[in-house]
Amino acid sequence: MSKQPRKQRKLLHKAPLHVRHKLMSVTLSKELREQHGKRSIPVKKGDTVKIMRGDFKDHEGKVEKVDLKKYRVQIEGASLQKPDGNQIYHSVHPSKLMIVELDLDDEERNKIMERKG
Repeated sequence: MSKQPRKQRKLLHKAPLHVRHKLMSVTLSKELREQHGKRSIPVKKGDTVKIMRGDFKDHEGKVEKVDLKKYRVQIEGASLQKPDGNQIYHSVHPSKLMIVELDLDDEERNKIMERKG
């Protein structure tokens, strides 16, 4: 693994989707960390997250969309109003989030939690 910033940027820019998914990992809250024995997990639509930094700091909401191409997450309630009146989501980088409640409806995700936990 290279330390050169140029190669680090290239890795992020050219990463395939299965690698991007892992790069979209979000830290778990203290309660979830103790419960599952993991520090972070890739974010998924339906998770409840808390924004830790930025204009919407301390805002909690459900994940509406995970954009793997742009490395951004769109959260319910964290939206801006355009001059024409339309509401648009304010996208947030996953490093600025914390998962408060996991969406464990997916059997695959449950297997992952048991396997790595």
